[in-house]
Amino acid sequence: MTEVPEVPTGPGEPIRVLVVEDDPVAADAHVMYVGRVPGFVAVGKAHTGAEARRLLDRTPVDLLLLDLHLPDAHGLQLARSLRAAGYHADVIAVTSARDLTVVREGVSLGVVQYVLKPFTFATLRDRLVRYAEFRGAAGEASGQDEVDRALAALRAPGPAALPKGLSAPTLERVTEAVREATEGLTAAGVAEEVGISRITARRYLEHLVEAGRAERKPLYGQVGRPELVYRWVKGGAGKGR
Repeated sequence: MTEVPEVPTGPGEPIRVLVVEDDPVAADAHVMYVGRVPGFVAVGKAHTGAEARRLLDRTPVDLLLLDLHLPDAHGLQLARSLRAAGYHADVIAVTSARDLTVVREGVSLGVVQYVLKPFTFATLRDRLVRYAEFRGAAGEASGQDEVDRALAALRAPGPAALPKGLSAPTLERVTEAVREATEGLTAAGVAEEVGISRITARRYLEHLVEAGRAERKPLYGQVGRPELVYRWVKGGAGKGR
């Protein structure tokens, strides 16, 4: 469990975020991401539910950036126990879980957003900015429209933007292929496995590299230019489970 210097509370002060993530590398990445978003500050990080509870006993927290797969408890179990104990921090769940039953259960426990792995900084930044807009709404609503606008701040208008020519379904298939290949894959290997052209595969692979979710290294020992091998970055911000 790691803490950062105390941040004063009060109007206009940063939104305090506690990162709860069992993988140390991913936790560091999430802390870094939070620090890059104006109006937010990471007040600590915990690798287990028990560590999160101990930190919450000592440090005011507004928002949990919570991985749902912790070594000592499911994230929703932790959220439920925190509510029962009187903690009122909101929750953004960071997970690869796509079970809508889990999503519905999370709503009742203060989960205001879900960020699905793999994700980029831009995706998390969008969710944090929308949460800040929702949190900043104050006073009495003049009518239904104003209530609707406050709630709509939490809802993204659509999938996070990808570079032109890339699609989310294909990116997910490429991501899965690279993640499952322990020895890495070349663009040709991804193209064959996913069913796309080699050029298209390279574009998706380079996108994963730019997002920090994959790395590329040259493969020597063949005639001509060395071929690039792409490997998943274990524990990266976009790590899946």
